[in-house]
Amino acid sequence: MYGNPAFDCAGAQIHAVCRQLATVVTVEGVIDDTNIERVTALALRFVIAEKPFVLDLSSVSSYSGHALSLLSAVDESCFHSGVEWSLITSAPVMRAMQAAGLSFPVAESIPDALHHFADSIDERRRLLPLLTKKSA
Repeated sequence: MYGNPAFDCAGAQIHAVCRQLATVVTVEGVIDDTNIERVTALALRFVIAEKPFVLDLSSVSSYSGHALSLLSAVDESCFHSGVEWSLITSAPVMRAMQAAGLSFPVAESIPDALHHFADSIDERRRLLPLLTKKSA
């Protein structure tokens, strides 16, 4: 199989692309109690140390409150891997987050998330010479 295959998860399809600035995992369809474990396992599989992570749920049409465990698992995995991450939401995902009182790093779109990561990299590059001079 060539290209970027989709993983089927009983109502949800997952695509993953490793870009220069970040790994982008896109989930489409329905995330519910029947597929949350598989969706979570596949999403976490693509969290790579030293590579920012984008979870794009903008095409998720239905999202149960129990599925919020996906976001908590991604947040924890990214924290332990030492990588920044960003979430692209859909209306059902945002409603579930607000109802639970949860907050995660959200971007409007994949380009916005990648732009944020590029800005972070540029900022670190600007600070690096200052840190080197002080330690010398």
